Amino acid sequence: MQIQILQLFPTDGSSLQEYLSLFFYDLFFVYMIFGQTIQVRRILYGISGSLNRIQIARDKARKEVSDYIQKNGYKGDPSKQIDNFIEYFTLSPVSLDPAGIMKKIEYLVKVRDERMREEVKKMLPDKDHVIISVVENLLGTSMALNFYYKVVRHYYLLGKKTNNLYLLVQLQMILPDLLREVEAEVSSIEPLKNAQPVGDGIGAMVAGKLMLNSEKRVIARDTVMAQVEYKNRNLYVIKAEGPAGNVGEVGTALEYLIKQYGLKPSAIMMIDAAQKLEGEVTGAIAEGIGAIIGGIGVDKYKIEEVASDMKVPLYAIAIMQSLGEAISAMPKEVAEAAPRVQERLSGLIESKTKEGDSVIVIGVGNTLGVGQ
Repeated sequence: MQIQILQLFPTDGSSLQEYLSLFFYDLFFVYMIFGQTIQVRRILYGISGSLNRIQIARDKARKEVSDYIQKNGYKGDPSKQIDNFIEYFTLSPVSLDPAGIMKKIEYLVKVRDERMREEVKKMLPDKDHVIISVVENLLGTSMALNFYYKVVRHYYLLGKKTNNLYLLVQLQMILPDLLREVEAEVSSIEPLKNAQPVGDGIGAMVAGKLMLNSEKRVIARDTVMAQVEYKNRNLYVIKAEGPAGNVGEVGTALEYLIKQYGLKPSAIMMIDAAQKLEGEVTGAIAEGIGAIIGGIGVDKYKIEEVASDMKVPLYAIAIMQSLGEAISAMPKEVAEAAPRVQERLSGLIESKTKEGDSVIVIGVGNTLGVGQ
């Protein structure tokens, strides 16, 4: 019996090679028929794990907002109000005729921000503007994480439903970068709760030091200005009003200086954080030309309009950092760059302007924990 069984599986080399060839041919045909399905299942499994990570991050941010609001005196469960905030959306204005679109965007953004601030004040009517701004920033983080989760879930379920390999491959390709952004948002929660300065506030910090012993005036929503003398030059320093977590309206403030003060500056100099490329050093400083400011684009548009209309040179100083460093607690390397930024700013003022000139200095960034 044993001999008969062994005869079924000859041990000579040629027969073994035939069996292996047959086996691999079978594998090839199976893959030809079921290969796409196998790939789809494998990719879905990987995306599912990433989607769970994003959901955990979203739920953590939502819980942190709820705990912070209750900690500051809200009676009851704020979950319903938080869910309403998280699902809140803003529609872009029609852009078929682009003339005047920036005014429409500015108006819609103001309405959105005021609505959020009013709702937060209703929940915490006795709290100061710093706590109100912290809640606004925490809600902004929750909204961003919720948006990430919903978009990834949409394409995950759509790819699963339609068995669309190419859709899932595209989602798989962008997930690593997207997860880095999610981790950055999560890392911002703790410093926001503690009202700590974030990396993005370095521009506002430098401007705040310049105006430290000068009279400050509010010249736009959440935005202050101080007049400072530097080597026989008049500096008009603008920043968002701290230590609340604001970015202000520096473009509107610049327009106010030009129109209400009749100011004719010799130069406009801006300081802000900039996203570094891989391989660049955190806290490195670079100089350039143009309006260095993020956001939806309203303030950038206003600053560029003023500069181009008045033929005023627009100088920029950038402090390099990653996205995670910009929205989380200010790294030591960024904080230590502040004196060097002041030196570069002084060099720009002395080399690009002359005595008796008026110079506008704008410190851009979130002023959470940064006074003036």
